[in-house]
Amino acid sequence: MFPGFAIGDFALLYGTPAVLPLTSLLCVRAQLPRQLGGLGTKVIFVDGGNTFRLYQVSRIAQFHQLDPRKVLEGICISRAFTAHQMTSIVLERLKAIVNAFDAKLVVISDIAGLYLDRDIPTGEAKRVFSQLTTYLSAFAKENQLILLATYPPHCHSRRNVFFHALACGRAKVVASIRPSKYFQEFFLEKHPRLMQGCAEFPSQDLMLTEFMEVS
Repeated sequence: MFPGFAIGDFALLYGTPAVLPLTSLLCVRAQLPRQLGGLGTKVIFVDGGNTFRLYQVSRIAQFHQLDPRKVLEGICISRAFTAHQMTSIVLERLKAIVNAFDAKLVVISDIAGLYLDRDIPTGEAKRVFSQLTTYLSAFAKENQLILLATYPPHCHSRRNVFFHALACGRAKVVASIRPSKYFQEFFLEKHPRLMQGCAEFPSQDLMLTEFMEVS
């Protein structure tokens, strides 16, 4: 149903917290050579929710018979702890970081979380987040890379509906992971070339290594 992301895609992955470990998997797989389904590239990981898991990446690297240390060295992590820092990283520094590392995959983890801070006036948060997503929608195509943003659950915030709709509207590819009665489901909701659809995968007692066998 979904063969993977393509160069030039600005993609949004949202839904259950399961969206977060998938970024660890992609950070490893992107470093595989092209003949093994990877991009043979370094990765830029912009962490907006303190979601990067070093030991998880190491375990995935070992599963793929890669040196965990080399894999971690191939991931440039830039952490943001405030909305201002996130905006600065993306709008002012991301282009230079991508060029310096010649990266073909950029992950923006928890893209909206910092802008949901109640200390930021609602009008300002909406204006800046709109500017951010507009910039990212053009960035992937202009720099010929894959840009994946994750949007984990933020049901506690009234701003969440606006931000979520805006991010989905600006993204070129939108996919979600949702719970069903007995499983979790992967939904491909928006794609410029593929038909929409869904597929189930088991959520109970599911090991990460089992999921990694599914492309």
